[in-house]
Amino acid sequence: MVYQLYYWPTIQGRGEFVRLALEEAGAAYVDVARGENGVQEMMDALAPSEHPSFAPPFLTAGALTIGQVANILLYLGDHLHLAPRGEAARLWTHQLQLTIADLVAEAHDTHHPVSGERYYEDQKPEAQQRAAEFVRTRIPKFMGYFARALGEHDYFNGAHVSYADLSLFQVIAGLRYAFPKAMARSEARHPQLAVLHARVAQRPKIAAYLASERRLPFSEEGIFRHYPELDH
Repeated sequence: MVYQLYYWPTIQGRGEFVRLALEEAGAAYVDVARGENGVQEMMDALAPSEHPSFAPPFLTAGALTIGQVANILLYLGDHLHLAPRGEAARLWTHQLQLTIADLVAEAHDTHHPVSGERYYEDQKPEAQQRAAEFVRTRIPKFMGYFARALGEHDYFNGAHVSYADLSLFQVIAGLRYAFPKAMARSEARHPQLAVLHARVAQRPKIAAYLASERRLPFSEEGIFRHYPELDH
C-alpha cells in the first residue's frame, strides 16, 4: 500500500497530523501536492464524486478516499498499529483526537476570529480579544485535560504510542511557536506534557522526520502563527 496524502504543499497545517502518523509507522506515502502539478491534481481530486471531501487533507488508500484528520487517523490507527485493538481504548484514542481537533480550531481562530477569508491585519482588534481569552482560559483548560488524561503513563494508552500522542506532540510544538509565554506557564503546571513532547520527538522515525526537509517549519501561513501582540 502506497498512501496518497493530499494537502497544501507549503504549510504544516492539519496535514501534519497525518504526516506524523505515516512517518512514525514507516508507511510508504506520496505527499501529492508537493509534486509537479500536484496542487492541480489535489484540486481535481476534490471534484464531485460519490463521497467528496470537503477540503484537504484527505487520504487515498487503495479504493478508499478518507477526509477529515480525525477520520483519517481513525483509519490509519487500525491499519498502522497506532491505536489499541480493544473497542473502549480505540474509541478513547479517537475521543482524544477529536478534542485535539477542537483545540486546533480554537488556535486557528485566534488570528482569524472574524473570517478565514480576510487577512489577519483586517481583524487585529478582534484577534487580540480572542487570543487574550484563548491564552487566559482555553490553553489552561485543554492542557489540564490532557495532563489528567495522560496521568503518569508514558503515552495515553500506557506504554504504546498512538496517533493521539503524535498529535498532541504537534499541538504542543505549534503552541510553543505561537504562544511561547503562555505555553511556558502551562508547561510549568503540567511538566508531564513536556515530557511526552520530548519522548515523541526522540522516537527514531519521528526524529529522522523532524531533521529532514519533509518537515516544514512553522510560519505565519499555517494554523499556529506567532504574532507577539497576541501572546500574553
